[in-house]
Amino acid sequence: MKDFSTLMAQLPMVAILRGIKPEEVLGHAEALIDAGFSILEVPLNSPEPFKSIEMLQQKYGDKALIGAGTVMRKEQVEKLVEIGAGLMVCPHTDVELIRTAKASGLYAFPGFFTASEAFAAMEAGADAIKLFPAEAMTSPKVISAICAVVPKSVRICPVGGVTPDNMSAYIDAGAQGFGLGSALYKAGQSVATTSENAKAFVAGWQAISEAAR
Repeated sequence: MKDFSTLMAQLPMVAILRGIKPEEVLGHAEALIDAGFSILEVPLNSPEPFKSIEMLQQKYGDKALIGAGTVMRKEQVEKLVEIGAGLMVCPHTDVELIRTAKASGLYAFPGFFTASEAFAAMEAGADAIKLFPAEAMTSPKVISAICAVVPKSVRICPVGGVTPDNMSAYIDAGAQGFGLGSALYKAGQSVATTSENAKAFVAGWQAISEAAR
């Protein structure tokens, strides 16, 4: 299984393919991987999500870390293990779900919105924590306050409303990665659009990285 921390260090972006159908998923995944993405998530409120995840794992499991988003129940974690996926993403801070994922050998990337939730997720063994919904924050500077108390070894990743144009504000505030939703992929869009959006995000990250040198 691909290592979550290593992949995030290379390109700290999780591609969220919400609403994708099994017959579409491989084409969009190829476009994302070709652009440089290596962590792909299919939310479980998509059509036949486990079928899409299994197809991705079989086709691209040697190139990318594949997992599910919007995980809510332990039996969904068990299904991910059954089909060979490696990542559990949830929108909330459910410590038992996080512990179940970790005990099952999955990487856990739960959501949080408060400092209390962040520490609870960390204590449960989360590999990174996603600030969700990030667009609900009045300013990326809120992340600065969270980063002041959360250990720097913990990767905080805004999810929701992230675009190539606002990534730098989040990074300046202390974020260390992103989950990318509708600005990257919207249900029904073409593979060409996914490719174009993916390249824009990668170019944006490269510009941020170069400016930091």
